[in-house]
Amino acid sequence: MPANGSLQSPVRGFQVPENGRRKSCLVRRFFLSFHVEKYIYSDMRNTTPFFAGFHRLLFGRAQRSAQQQLRAQAQTLEQATLCQLGKVCAPWVPARLLKPAERGAHSRRRFFPQGLTFWAFLSQVLSPQSPCRETVRKVQAWYAARRLPRPASGTAAYCNARAHLSRNTLLGIHRHTADELQRGASLDQRWCGRHVKVVDGTGVSMPDTPKNQKAFPQPSNQKKGCGFPVAKLVGCFCLASGALLHWAEGTQRVHERKLFRKLFAFFRTGDIALTDRGFCSYVDIALLLRAGVDTVMRLHQARPRDLRKGKRLGPNDRLVTWQKPKQRPSGCTLADWRRVPDTLTLRLVYVTVNVPGWRTQSLVVVTTLLDPIRYPADQIARLYLRRWAVELFFRDIKITLGMDVLRCLTPAMVRKEIIMHAIAYNLIRALMQQAAALYQVPIERLSFKGSVDTLRQWSDTLNAASGKPREQARLFNQLLQILAEDVVPFRPDRSEPRVRKRRPKAYPLMTHPRRDYRLAAASKKELK
Repeated sequence: MPANGSLQSPVRGFQVPENGRRKSCLVRRFFLSFHVEKYIYSDMRNTTPFFAGFHRLLFGRAQRSAQQQLRAQAQTLEQATLCQLGKVCAPWVPARLLKPAERGAHSRRRFFPQGLTFWAFLSQVLSPQSPCRETVRKVQAWYAARRLPRPASGTAAYCNARAHLSRNTLLGIHRHTADELQRGASLDQRWCGRHVKVVDGTGVSMPDTPKNQKAFPQPSNQKKGCGFPVAKLVGCFCLASGALLHWAEGTQRVHERKLFRKLFAFFRTGDIALTDRGFCSYVDIALLLRAGVDTVMRLHQARPRDLRKGKRLGPNDRLVTWQKPKQRPSGCTLADWRRVPDTLTLRLVYVTVNVPGWRTQSLVVVTTLLDPIRYPADQIARLYLRRWAVELFFRDIKITLGMDVLRCLTPAMVRKEIIMHAIAYNLIRALMQQAAALYQVPIERLSFKGSVDTLRQWSDTLNAASGKPREQARLFNQLLQILAEDVVPFRPDRSEPRVRKRRPKAYPLMTHPRRDYRLAAASKKELK
């Protein structure tokens, strides 16, 4: 303390009261805080005048009544219903892509900005059978928790905001998640040090609207007004991480091989394409090989399986030469046809599948991996048997996430809905990959359905701990531990028939448009 007995302020402009000032100043309560070897006076009833952020650290929060505490808890839960996904999935979603646009759609401040619309759409995809009305209620709760004016209860504004989401923005988010998943795959998960991309096709249906019918016509064997539009998808997955990398969409009348050719540009030199026999084509194998991409496919049923021809590399292992077809196949451009060589040297591997309790089956795998020392025949056989993983990947997207039956009414929104399902699938896969790497569990043994359920239940708890980084980190580590503990039993060569035990209700099938049924019912009433 200075020699004159008074306290000097270390802060410029702060006047310390001296002895003999008004008595009201003496009655006030002061506290002493040590700062740079000098003392500072501060009023306990107000925040510190120069370090306002210290107020809560020094005095704590004001005492709240039980009613206020309950109200705060309710607001936290309401806020968590929407912001929960942003807390958990933000590391894999680049924030720069969700910033408000400078002009055009999502450039003005509205109830449904681009970022909020994206997370609302994602929460709807992660909750199958969740209507737009429920999502709007989440947004209303999100605004109410912040004491802001809430949007109207109708779904028109939300649907318009979804329609204004840029397709390129959604594709950019998907590419980012797919790239992050591929980078997260360890070297041990690669096959012989190389990336394997597994390809297969599937179909999804959508509401019966005139626009959807025009873009994705229903199957020709269904009567008009009695079917639903169907889109055909060919997806490319990373075998190591399970990430959905790319896909091509078309109608039922387009063959899967034509859609497969649209994905050639996304393959990189050194990749291995793993497919079934539906994609086994001379032209496709030659074009991929020209780009530095090897293939492992099941031999098409139209080609002979005679292993007595060609050069013998080992038991049930042969090198053969295929001749270029005389006619250019449909869907192959003239430029691609001219780049195809006249002959191809390929390798045929005879694979025997022994499943206990089942008849022994055999198949032939054709591949461009010609080195029998670097790529032994038994390794190629085991690699092809892993192709079944793509069926599980599609099951996770179509059944668990509900992409089997889409709900949007226009082709543009249908395509955006497919992208959102791909993003949601990759985000779940990213959580599973992180849990598998942290707790040393094979990612293929983790349950995708269990991971989705765990995320739904734990996201509220994580969001309730917002503002507490250490607590959130502790809870997130426990979330990953639970994901790692939900291990699927090891069931090799498991086979289940595709039959349903539970019978549907005995309603007759629709054989005429619904309008005809209504007219028939109305005519019966008039006759009565």
